[in-house]
Amino acid sequence: MLDTPTYRQCPACQGDEPSLLEAFSPDPWTVASCGACNFVYLTNPPSYEALEEDFAWEKTYVEKKTATKGSTWFSPLGRKIKAATKMTGRNREAKYIDWFNGGKVIDIGCGWGNRIPAPLIPFGIELSTAMHERADAHMKARGGYCLHGAGAEAIWDFPENAFDGVIMNSYLEHETEVMKVLEGTARALKPSGAIFVRVPNYASLNRKVIGPKWCGFRYPDHVNYFTPDSLRQVAAKVGFTVQITNALTLPIDDNINALLRRAL
Repeated sequence: MLDTPTYRQCPACQGDEPSLLEAFSPDPWTVASCGACNFVYLTNPPSYEALEEDFAWEKTYVEKKTATKGSTWFSPLGRKIKAATKMTGRNREAKYIDWFNGGKVIDIGCGWGNRIPAPLIPFGIELSTAMHERADAHMKARGGYCLHGAGAEAIWDFPENAFDGVIMNSYLEHETEVMKVLEGTARALKPSGAIFVRVPNYASLNRKVIGPKWCGFRYPDHVNYFTPDSLRQVAAKVGFTVQITNALTLPIDDNINALLRRAL
């Protein structure tokens, strides 16, 4: 059952002076901009338990995709640019192999557990019970395993300095404990390791033109709304730099794709 949402401070800086963004806050959900660091976030997210039971991805994906159909103006242009420059998502698996040195990789919010290509060894974290069971079986068959739970909690159960990469593909916008999961990820990664992050782009022209009906708004399971600047700010707090991998299309792209590495 859906519980009563509770108020949270800014997940990026723990600031406690949010400015309500009323146009983006359908009752009972309140989206605000932090008065201290300008991070945009949902101030009253549901608990992990409610997200698992009531708002699991496999239960809400089709409904929310239908609700936001047509809620983007510039995406067709962005797709044409990506195709022309070979920057499509279809070659991301090859990039994972290059970025992560053919080693051990954790996929946080791994879904069905099939995003990590061989010869990488797959590990994962998944909140949904049904998806976790399938992901765990798939990963164990390839030498890894999947933990069941919230990313910011389960990441600490992996050994230190053991992994070559971490994937946060359409995950970090769902995580109420942004800094905790990034700190845990920094602990689990080898010094040479990297993190791939894909999150909705709150700074996109689509969002600015379309407003409340922008496809990046999902209530209440999207609890953080990143811009390139705010992603750099939170990454820097745990000693990482950010390389935007879709920089060419970023202004008209509904998503930010980025590779995070430890600062030299």
